Amino acid sequence: MYRVGITGVIGSGKTTVCKVFEHLGIDCYNADLEARNIADNHPVIIQKVKETFGNGIYRNGKLNRKAMADIVFKDKSLLLKLENIIHPAVFEHFTVWLRSARGPYVIHESAVLIETNKCNFVDRILLVTAPEQLMIKRVMKRDGLSRQQVKDRMNSQYGQEHKREFSDDIIVNDDIELVVPQVLRLHQFYTQLAK
Repeated sequence: MYRVGITGVIGSGKTTVCKVFEHLGIDCYNADLEARNIADNHPVIIQKVKETFGNGIYRNGKLNRKAMADIVFKDKSLLLKLENIIHPAVFEHFTVWLRSARGPYVIHESAVLIETNKCNFVDRILLVTAPEQLMIKRVMKRDGLSRQQVKDRMNSQYGQEHKREFSDDIIVNDDIELVVPQVLRLHQFYTQLAK
C-alpha cells in the first residue's frame, strides 16, 4: 500500500487537508489522535507514563494533558521520554490499521512524522504550511491557549523550514490560496504513483 505522510507545525491545517482527502475516499490515519487514545487506554503505556511522570499525571483514569503539556513543552528531554513511550505503540497500531486500509494509497497524519524518524516508513511526505501568526491564532482559538503556550508547543517541533527539507510536496493553507484544488492535484498524482 502506497503511503503518504502528512505533517506540519501545529495550527498549519493538517486535519483540514486530511478531511479533503477523506472526501475523495482516501483512508487517513491520525497518529496524534491515536497517541491520545493509547495514552488513555493502553495499560502498559499508562504504567510507563506513571513510572516516568508520577501517578498524579492521570486524573479520573485519563491523562491530564494540561499538566503534561506544562511539563514536556518546557523540557525537550522530558518530551522525548514521553514520545519514546507512546510513539512505538502508535507505530504498531498503524501497521495493524494498514492491513484493513482500502484505496490506491493511505495518508498517515502526524505533527512529528519527521521528528520521530518515520520518514522511511512513508513513500512521500506532504507538508502543510501557513504563516506563523495565522497558525498561532488558529491554535489559540481552537485550544483556548495563550500565545506563549502555543509558542512553547511550536518550539517543541521542527519549524516549517526544517520540515520543508524532508518534504516532497507542499500545500499552502494560508486562508488565501484554496486548499481543495491543491489536494485534488495531489490526489491525482498520488493515485498515479500508487499504480
